[in-house]
Amino acid sequence: MSESITEFRQLALDESILSALDDMGFVAPTPIQAASIPLLLEGRDALGKAQTGTGKTAAFSLPLLNKINLKQHNPQAIIMAPTRELAIQVAAEVKNLGRNIKGLKVLEIYGGASIVDQMRALSRGAHIIVGTPGRVKDLLNRDRLNLGEVHTFILDEADEMLKMGFVDDVTWILEKAPDTAQRILFSATMPPMVKTIVDRYLRDPARVDVAGTNHTVDKVEQNFWVVKGVEKDEAMSRLLETEETDASIVFVRTRQDTERLADWLSARGFKAAALHGDIPQSQRERTVDNIKNGVIDILVATDVVARGLDVPRITHVFNYDIPFDVESYIHRIGRTGRAGRKGKAILLVRTNQMRMLRTIERVTKSTMEEIQLPHRDQVAESRLAALAAELQADKEFVALDAFTDLINKLQETLEIDATTIAAMLLKRQQGKRPLFYKGPDPMIAAMERAKNRRSDRGERGERGERGGRGDRPERGERRQYNNDDFDTYQLEVGREQGVQVKDIVGALANELGFTKGSIGAIKLAPGHTYVQLPKKMSADVAGKLKKLRIRQNETKAVVVEGVDLTIERRPRTGGGRDENRGGNSRGGYRGNREGGNREGGRGGERRFDRNKGGDHRGSHRGERAPGGRGRGRSERSEG
Repeated sequence: MSESITEFRQLALDESILSALDDMGFVAPTPIQAASIPLLLEGRDALGKAQTGTGKTAAFSLPLLNKINLKQHNPQAIIMAPTRELAIQVAAEVKNLGRNIKGLKVLEIYGGASIVDQMRALSRGAHIIVGTPGRVKDLLNRDRLNLGEVHTFILDEADEMLKMGFVDDVTWILEKAPDTAQRILFSATMPPMVKTIVDRYLRDPARVDVAGTNHTVDKVEQNFWVVKGVEKDEAMSRLLETEETDASIVFVRTRQDTERLADWLSARGFKAAALHGDIPQSQRERTVDNIKNGVIDILVATDVVARGLDVPRITHVFNYDIPFDVESYIHRIGRTGRAGRKGKAILLVRTNQMRMLRTIERVTKSTMEEIQLPHRDQVAESRLAALAAELQADKEFVALDAFTDLINKLQETLEIDATTIAAMLLKRQQGKRPLFYKGPDPMIAAMERAKNRRSDRGERGERGERGGRGDRPERGERRQYNNDDFDTYQLEVGREQGVQVKDIVGALANELGFTKGSIGAIKLAPGHTYVQLPKKMSADVAGKLKKLRIRQNETKAVVVEGVDLTIERRPRTGGGRDENRGGNSRGGYRGNREGGNREGGRGGERRFDRNKGGDHRGSHRGERAPGGRGRGRSERSEG
């Protein structure tokens, strides 16, 4: 950031743009804006690295608006975003920033909406197009979108766009871009594919990196609650009632859980709605409008569809399920604490997920404070306080006299006093959310039982019981190994390429000669895979690793940081069978079958742990398909 730029008026922006910023109350640019705008005004290609919530949309929109020719009605700029929601949000912000530019036309185009309507809108002319890569490509193929006069191409959240599988569409579109067009790319991270795009399509780009200070994290108060003694649904209910929220987003991992949890909350009187990729676009837009306008207060959403949401009412983000990586966590909490506003994020974390929580703290350079779940008497007090506030607001209601007459009539008809009538009405008012409870809170007893179980397990371990096992880990637990001996590599292959854990292990063992002791944890995702490999490997092996191919796909292995590969163990059920069936664990490299998690868990994500099971005798064995004799069905997951 240039230290001399402290106000927007120091930048060479048109007066109509500056007046819009004044109207919106924006005086000083954010670091990414102060660093980027002067470079973009010069027409240079640029690579910006910044987290969500740092003001990057305005960073590329303001210079773009500054050079729009209103007399030219063919598109002059293409802005590409990874999701429909983000495209809609970016278009709205561009329109807002250009509110004082008379005649400006900004058009959003994306799948899930009528392509006929979008073609009709294009025929009427538009200066700026904001869209998803798939729909932009579709309209280009139909010759309804003309790039001949486009002078600016912008890729927003490029890392997420490529992670979602848009790399072919993006490169196809950039190949058709005029040679003279300015190319701008913004990304929170720089994975190998983003670097490839930069090297191939950007010409001597100016580089702006403000990722060192995470302003999203700075503006959000972060807390966590350790899941124990009570179900997560009940925990969510208690937190939503006792926190001073306006509107909230609750993040879960799977589409199924958005519907289930939203229905559960709605049945208990919360104004909640689900938001996921299977919902028709028109309904998704209506749902977002509803939370903006106060029709609903809670969105239960998956990661992908919530990207780009900017709703001023959102004061809280609840992480019902912990995300798989730090970047997803930052994107989640970035839905609150935006544009200078304060926000709060609460993470529900299980004891075997604490390592991921510590990873988030380390990478974001922040500290989360542990909170305790409110007892149900505190919840009842919150309900009573909310009711009192509603009644306080109704004290001056002009039609109360008519209701007073009704009370008098009811007293005569029922032969009871006004106090009893009021009590009866309050009883009906409370519904499924009691205004007071009788008896002890069952959560307290459940927490005490869990504490005692942990204490008993610790004592048995100290005495060396259970057949003289002593300090050996229980079955199904991870054996400890030193993570300092491993680097985490990202391979550009995943489930979308038909790759399974057994393919990863087989290639590493057969092609590179890795042994069972030299392969750490493996985490398989839709478009990539993370695998732990030794820090110390020969130059020959390192060279072969760079050229490794799996199922005819180049892996392009690179070292990455900030990725947690902790295995989330599922409890054993029934018959005392251990994790590897048969008790002697002869299946060395066996994958982790992660089907329909009862806790809304991993959404089908498969992982591999070199320490899973017993003595690892036998050959390398991979995962079993979800349709086999596993423990539940795989769930589809977004993000």
